[in-house]
Amino acid sequence: MSFFCVNLVLISKTNYFATIIQLIPMKKIILVTFVSFSLFSSLVAQDLVVSKLRSETSRQIKKETDTTRWNWKSGGVFNVNMAQGALSNWAAGGDNFSMTLAGYFNYFSYFKKDRHFWDNNVDINLGYVQTTSAGSRKNDDRFDFLSKYGYKMDTLGKWFLSGLFNFRSQFFDGYTYANNQGTFSSTILSPAYIIVSAGLDYKPNDKFSIFLSPLTSRTTLVMNKFLSDKGAYGVAKGAKSVSEVGTFATLNYNNAFSKNIVYKARLDLFSNYQNNPGNVDLFMTNQLTLKVAKNFSASYSLDMIYDDDVRLFGPNKTSPGLQLKSLIGLGYIKSLNVKKRLIVNR
Repeated sequence: MSFFCVNLVLISKTNYFATIIQLIPMKKIILVTFVSFSLFSSLVAQDLVVSKLRSETSRQIKKETDTTRWNWKSGGVFNVNMAQGALSNWAAGGDNFSMTLAGYFNYFSYFKKDRHFWDNNVDINLGYVQTTSAGSRKNDDRFDFLSKYGYKMDTLGKWFLSGLFNFRSQFFDGYTYANNQGTFSSTILSPAYIIVSAGLDYKPNDKFSIFLSPLTSRTTLVMNKFLSDKGAYGVAKGAKSVSEVGTFATLNYNNAFSKNIVYKARLDLFSNYQNNPGNVDLFMTNQLTLKVAKNFSASYSLDMIYDDDVRLFGPNKTSPGLQLKSLIGLGYIKSLNVKKRLIVNR
């Protein structure tokens, strides 16, 4: 028996968690979450009035902890996890050989000048697994670009009039599996999601923000002919795209609890005005990173997706469902140097 493991990547669909999810109707879970966002926005709206009165009476000058002069800042992180295992005469059973490779790349660019702010962020996830029983297949594939412009409305810099653009798709062909038989289900630009939104952005601090928009356009692209002819992802059969108008909310949280522990999360909610507004679509990512050495870290990620138009699940593969993906890893991590630039218009 030989076994070598550089990293452990676990893709789990925990039976206990899945049982709880099934007992509670999916629509109610998402709807309660969406309503909670709305109630929260009403409560924090009071903060604008109180803060403005306070600023007018005290007129205190807020000092920046970063005294470096800049209006452009950029940086990112690169993470690679790999695992390999081998079994011989192993009574408990399992694959004789398995190998998993997972990578994550993030890059951000941030601009600020006077009352103007512009955030840009790119996330790329790729994963691959090879086993003797199941062969080779990908287990992660996502490209996500988010750009958000904000105009500061108050003196404390908590409320912004904002516009948002989001593009999300994948790179390679995807398959769903039943009895180890793969069925082609997705590819590059099939699907792809484009969100254009205008609304209010609330940033109480540099770790947390909520963007709320009552007017949002979401376009779903299905450029592959085979998937288009099937009417996949909510498009009409033979069509290449479908557009929806509705309410959109996104929550972002990014916090370094210490220099070795970082947690990043994002939650997107969308309700279509034109078709079953109670069926709120959900997209959520969570990433926890624990640095264990200079360039090595342990990480855990949990992704959740619910889209009523993605009907690939259930006994007949025609029902929507909550999609879960969980990864645990130990691997190499490299932070890109943060660059700051001051660009002066002449």
